[in-house]
Amino acid sequence: MDLTVVAYVIYLLISVGLTVWVARTLSRNGKVFLADVLHGNEKLADAVNHLLVVGFYLVNLGFVALHLSQDQAVVDARQLFEALSVKLGVVLLVLGVMHLANVYVLNKIRRRGVLERGQVPPVPPQGWTDPAGGGHPGPQGPNPWATPATGA
Repeated sequence: MDLTVVAYVIYLLISVGLTVWVARTLSRNGKVFLADVLHGNEKLADAVNHLLVVGFYLVNLGFVALHLSQDQAVVDARQLFEALSVKLGVVLLVLGVMHLANVYVLNKIRRRGVLERGQVPPVPPQGWTDPAGGGHPGPQGPNPWATPATGA
């Protein structure tokens, strides 16, 4: 059997295996993070998680398929290992970049959510003020900030 074909088979097995393992790991461990980003909405977190996994598979398996071709024929074991190391190294780098990009985007979304939650007043309003300054009584009696009455 041609060693180039052996290199292709080994490359595909390892690349697809790595892609599936990374996708499952990210999916399983990302659910909690997504639930926090999406303010505890578990159903939405599961849907977003599933969509991210599908996109992850499409991008990475597409890249694996595009990166399959070999310019030179593999004639010995040394060239087989060299070709596999270059191809698998590139796949691992792409998987890592995809993971970091996902974490970066989700962290930006999470930070925005934390800032929005921080803008909610810690205590609900307990009364109101008259915008015209009419001196309506509040819970403690007349409004001390009301405009003084003129005339005698």
